[in-house]
Amino acid sequence: MTCGSGGCSTGGCGGGCSSGGCNKLNTFDWLAEMDLPPHKKPFDIVEVRFKGTRKEFYRNSANIEFYVNEYVVVEVDNGYDIGKVSLKGDLVKLQLKKYNRSEESSDFRKIIRKATEADVARLKENQELEVPTMYKARSIAMELGLSMKLSDVEYQGDRRKAVFYYTAEERVDFRELIKRLADAFKVRIEMRQIGYRQEAGRLGGIGSCGRELCCSTWLTDFKLVHTNAARYQNLSLNQLKLSGQCGKMKCCLNFELDSYLEALREFPENNNLVLEFAEGKSYKVIKTDILKRVMWFAPRGEMGGDWISFPVSKAKEYAEMNSRGEKPELVLYRKESLKPETVELDFQNDMGLDSLTRLDEREKSRRNPSKNKGNNPNKPRPKGPNTNAGNQGSFRPQNGPNNREKREQNQRPNQPNPNAIKRDSQPGLEQQNRPQNQNKPASTEPNPNTNPQQNREGGNRKPNFRNKNRGPRPNNPNQNRKEKDGGQE
Repeated sequence: MTCGSGGCSTGGCGGGCSSGGCNKLNTFDWLAEMDLPPHKKPFDIVEVRFKGTRKEFYRNSANIEFYVNEYVVVEVDNGYDIGKVSLKGDLVKLQLKKYNRSEESSDFRKIIRKATEADVARLKENQELEVPTMYKARSIAMELGLSMKLSDVEYQGDRRKAVFYYTAEERVDFRELIKRLADAFKVRIEMRQIGYRQEAGRLGGIGSCGRELCCSTWLTDFKLVHTNAARYQNLSLNQLKLSGQCGKMKCCLNFELDSYLEALREFPENNNLVLEFAEGKSYKVIKTDILKRVMWFAPRGEMGGDWISFPVSKAKEYAEMNSRGEKPELVLYRKESLKPETVELDFQNDMGLDSLTRLDEREKSRRNPSKNKGNNPNKPRPKGPNTNAGNQGSFRPQNGPNNREKREQNQRPNQPNPNAIKRDSQPGLEQQNRPQNQNKPASTEPNPNTNPQQNREGGNRKPNFRNKNRGPRPNNPNQNRKEKDGGQE
């Protein structure tokens, strides 16, 4: 339930509430969907509300059809005012009875017409002028040294009159203030004194309970609140806690007072009740729990004694026995030290899980997937003469079924390589058996990134970058052989 016109306390509900429960100016019309008999005329008195908590009754003499929450123009002294229809029909009769007003009275003013768009726009302009008007009026009152507080201001619909609401402890002579305000705003000024509770109801706010103030939502009649209401409810007499935002005693102290007074009838009238028992001990009442009907007693003449509690019926029974001169027996139960039993809770694999730390191990492997991949100190290192040759400081394990054959080939370097490339297609050349690379076995496929001449002579060997500036090598293999053999064919 939301209020669409600036809050429930001042602007009223904007139609979001179905029952109007968030504003005391709204009354749920449970007869709205019922049709009147054809021979009966609708009730001609309508309830109209204005700013804040002000509402009035007007007679619909022209029989104009209105709807709830519709703006109308009503008749006032020396002009007109704009309000909103809050209730109509036969329920208005109950409201008139509540305010002790007669239906046949002739002091009801009339409804002129429905409000037009120009009237609604003028009403909004008046509402925008209220805040700067109030601030300027406060400054004038401070210049005059008046002991009063201007809390709110309300313009009439035709902007001919402005009503100023104020609070004051004593009588205030504001004749000079009215002259200054009339010269400043060029309107007719009316000063209206209100109480502190009415001021809180007009301004609104949030109470200590966290909800909107009762005086700004539904509470219409303000009753006097005494400090005895706090005493009956066993509340601490702290003025700061018992006072509302208006500075007076909270109205909610009267809400549950009847329930407490009804419960207190069951308690003994003597507030200083003393019970005596056969053991020679006497107990005095210390505390009472009114809603639970329990009384607490403490031993007399002992400091720090244990308190005992009795129901109200039992305490009254012991008091009647003491009045007859009888002393009942008091049975006190020893307090046993209850040590909590240590219960070991074992993990049960109800969901078919392996372990509780299985996810932690997986997270560790995900965080460091390549850390310590080859430098694992707990992993056995392979044995061999050329383990670290060509790859200092790192080790790559060889996986596959031919690891043993490759290690044997590395240990026998003088054995001819069966996978070497044969050059029988070239005439006049004999096949040479070159020793295999001890670090890495020769690959059967040529490397496309290297020179094809290097692939024919030594397999997939890396190019010699030291000799890259000596010039190109001859492409004739026979010439290379002649130079090697000393020029003899």
